Amino acid sequence: MAQLIDHPLRHATASELHARPFPHISAPARAAFFAYTSAQNDSGRDEAADRAHFLRLLDHYNVAHPAETESHFFGQLGEVWVKWECHTEFVTYTAFVDGLGDAAFDGSEFAIFPAAWQAAMPGTTLSSTSIRVEEDQDTQSIKDKLDGWFVSESLAASRVLDRAAVIAGDYRMDGNGNMRFAVFVPASTGRRRVGRIVQRLNEIEVYKTMSMLGLMRARSLSVELNAVDTNLSALVADLADDQVSAEDNLNGLLKLSADLEGHSAAVAYRFSASKAYAAIVAQRIEVLRESQFEGRQSFREFMMRRFDPAMRTVQALDNRLQDLISRAIRTGDLLRTRVDVERQTQNQELLSSMNRRADVQLQLQRTVEGLSVVAISYYATGLSLYVLTPLSGVMGMSKSVLTTAVVPLVVGSVYLALRRIRKHIPH
Repeated sequence: MAQLIDHPLRHATASELHARPFPHISAPARAAFFAYTSAQNDSGRDEAADRAHFLRLLDHYNVAHPAETESHFFGQLGEVWVKWECHTEFVTYTAFVDGLGDAAFDGSEFAIFPAAWQAAMPGTTLSSTSIRVEEDQDTQSIKDKLDGWFVSESLAASRVLDRAAVIAGDYRMDGNGNMRFAVFVPASTGRRRVGRIVQRLNEIEVYKTMSMLGLMRARSLSVELNAVDTNLSALVADLADDQVSAEDNLNGLLKLSADLEGHSAAVAYRFSASKAYAAIVAQRIEVLRESQFEGRQSFREFMMRRFDPAMRTVQALDNRLQDLISRAIRTGDLLRTRVDVERQTQNQELLSSMNRRADVQLQLQRTVEGLSVVAISYYATGLSLYVLTPLSGVMGMSKSVLTTAVVPLVVGSVYLALRRIRKHIPH
């Protein structure tokens, strides 16, 4: 049997689906997570700098480097398992530490990352979380811990995955700059499932943060669009004013259109990315299959109240920007129509002026032709009389009678001759 020839990317695409496995976590444990970006103005992150920074961490712990093409890593650094992942706009690090430490959410789980290494990070921090995984306890004990750890106004808590765990999170940064989450799992919940829960919490937080970047851009854009909207409305009003020239309107419209296209180019990527990240947030919450925990707001409810309105603001600003661009296009069509009408009027006036000049030229031509008949007739009569005068005696006519007879004949002949010539000249 002949062997089939594989596509060059077949193995790479198949392996990609299994390249980023979920961690295996047993309670009690802690997880330290942070994400940073080296991207500037949506231009893409510095992949070489990000990789070099990661390799310095591996060198610190004398760990072998992954393949040059790898964009993820999951391995042991000392006694701690660390996960490194590169995304389109950001890089994430997650450390999984056994045990609960001396105090809840004291940030000690981040000690795996040397302070000097953190200070040399080639970018800025987007998000960081501290996650505490404890064995399941009675409901009252969990409530007491949540009340002691978190602020009730920003706390979300729920049972997830068909009561496989209780998760809770405070969406306010603590003194260390971390978002804090707690996971309570019974002994029956497997290590893989616990790892998936922790991974989902980190993903929800980082993708939420990335989505909110669009809101920051939308707020700054809103002020600029207000000015553009005012100028565009004034420009439309000027179209009905005959005192304002079409050229002035055209210059104003060109500047407005350039501003709008500049705004669109500046925010198109960020707004599109925000929509994509928001969809991931919704999907990650969906797969948790939340149910109520002691009347607390769920993660879905928290996002619906706080996060969804922010994303609707981004969508509204995007819609407004596209509407202004459409209005500018329609205004351009109106202005083009006005310019065409003005040009037609100018052309009509030009044609009328040309017709008047043609009439004047025709009158002048006829006058010249009349004068030509007189001049030619004068000289022709003189020549005729010069020839016929000697014969006047033979004919029995006086010179005056002969002149009277010759003049009409000469004038008529000259007129007819000139008329015949004019008819044969192409116009």
